[in-house]
Amino acid sequence: MDKPAVASGVSDQAQPSSSGAVPAFLLDRHPPKDNFAADVLEGLAKPQKQIPPKYFYDARGSDLFERICQTPEYYVTRTELKLLSDIGPDVAGIAGRDVTVIEFGSGSDAKIRRLLDALPSPGAYVAIDISRAALEPAIEDLARDYADMSVGGIVADFSAPVAVPHDALSGGRKLAFFPGSTIGNMERSRARQFLADVRAMLAPEDGFLVGVDLRKGRDILDPAYNDDAGVTAEFNLNVLRRINRELGGSIDLGNFRHLAFYNETEGRIEMHLRSTTDQQFEVAGRQFAMERDETIHTENSYKYSVAEFALAAESAGFRVMRTWQDPRSLFSIHYLAAA
Repeated sequence: MDKPAVASGVSDQAQPSSSGAVPAFLLDRHPPKDNFAADVLEGLAKPQKQIPPKYFYDARGSDLFERICQTPEYYVTRTELKLLSDIGPDVAGIAGRDVTVIEFGSGSDAKIRRLLDALPSPGAYVAIDISRAALEPAIEDLARDYADMSVGGIVADFSAPVAVPHDALSGGRKLAFFPGSTIGNMERSRARQFLADVRAMLAPEDGFLVGVDLRKGRDILDPAYNDDAGVTAEFNLNVLRRINRELGGSIDLGNFRHLAFYNETEGRIEMHLRSTTDQQFEVAGRQFAMERDETIHTENSYKYSVAEFALAAESAGFRVMRTWQDPRSLFSIHYLAAA
């Protein structure tokens, strides 16, 4: 029997999609909207110019990122997908039946489908994402394809604590899910705080399944962010194209080159846009100048050893139950129990 269209006590009834699928609920917490202009102007005024990486993802940027995931050099996505398939029975044995899966960020649904397919009779799925436009079609598709499971969404910024209504849960354990090594895009102190926030929303013996990219040699890391086809370079430069289009920018993209390298001291990949000449440009009516070889810092991607991540998880109140790695030790998935 299908779940009811609206979970009792949960507001914001979801409307039928064109496919007829009706999620159990859609709760909009009305997260504050990004201020693209203010963030870019503030970042470009700093001694080390920077642009927050969340602004990569306009429609073209999102498409380019999907293409990055298909490049032969970028191991992260295919390695994690294979690992999720391999460990499915182990995860199912730990999580048990009637579990509520709570995913942070709804992105591509390939990973959540592998997890849901591995679990024995999952009771509910709750997606949390800051973008209602991305969240609605994702939960509609899942509601259609997993008709015996309650499917809902919460529009919220998961970088701050998010409360999941009790009526949205299945009654069994909760299993939080954060794939893709997105935690690596957070500064290490921010990642520890995020882990603590997740722990606060879980009861004892609930779990957290999180994907973490591992430390490894430059021979693998540097090519992964500098693919031969130039897709990552185009992805990086696209944020300047967006600034020109949306903020009236006069930036000459031909004066910038993609720069990505592994900073071994910090244990992170850094992405920058390097100026190839002395130049001036305008953004939203303000003038900026850059010298040759000066950079705009656009993203970090932190890598962890298994021991480093275990220490961070334990400091946030988790107990590491299982850790899985692919045969080449490129990527890891951790099952954390709320201690």
